[in-house]
Amino acid sequence: MPAPGRWPAVVVALVAGVLAGCGTPPELRTAEPGPVSTPSRTAAPTPTGTAPPPINPTGLPGLGTPTPTADTGLVAVACSSGPTGARVVDLVRGRGGVLPRDVRVRVVSGPLCAAEWQYTVLDVTGHEQLQVVTRGPGSAPRLVTAGTDVCTVEVRAAGPPGIRNLACEGGTLGVPGA
Repeated sequence: MPAPGRWPAVVVALVAGVLAGCGTPPELRTAEPGPVSTPSRTAAPTPTGTAPPPINPTGLPGLGTPTPTADTGLVAVACSSGPTGARVVDLVRGRGGVLPRDVRVRVVSGPLCAAEWQYTVLDVTGHEQLQVVTRGPGSAPRLVTAGTDVCTVEVRAAGPPGIRNLACEGGTLGVPGA
């Protein structure tokens, strides 16, 4: 056992010994100039008249051309192709019969879209704010639900995450950083 004053020297020697084995891994070392032999590979002959499968843009045979993914609805954003706020108000007043024709309504937020679902918040004079969830193309949406709590079974089960976040978890209304 080393003397008490020699402990630091022993520790330094041990650490230096361990680190001496460290270095640049072989795959990262530069090769010395000179002839380099690389293993050669011979292709197996293909039968006459048979061409190898074409390589598609995916890099994998038989998978076809990659297509852009559809809107997954992860985030609700301002609708670029409708419906308009006026169209949502018409749906709520129309066959939905949620609002009478004589009550004053103002769009507070939305419509916000995620996939083919929309979420809108309306101010109704003399009443609480009304949340509205619609579904379908912007030109012909259908009313899913409207009220102060729109987290219905249909919204929870079939709605895209961006709409569920707004309707069920009280998420932010598309405000970055909020």
